Amino acid sequence: MSTPFRLRDNGIDLFVRLTPKAALDRIDGIETAADGRSHLKARVRAVPENGAANQALERMMAKALGVRVSAVSVVASVIC
Repeated sequence: MSTPFRLRDNGIDLFVRLTPKAALDRIDGIETAADGRSHLKARVRAVPENGAANQALERMMAKALGVRVSAVSVVASVIC
């Protein structure tokens, strides 16, 4: 089983499976996919338009990590 993150010199990469248009904003825990890769499961109320869901994820992760929102950024987004 892998971890849902990768350490970098300037921070960490966190692998997240995000569900937009959810009933509430919340982190559901860690899930391991069939291929053995792990990711953090999260859901946000925001819609996946104009970056709204990614921005909601950034705010939620910043709060959970106890850092400023400007310290968190979505660097890649793939729609499955």
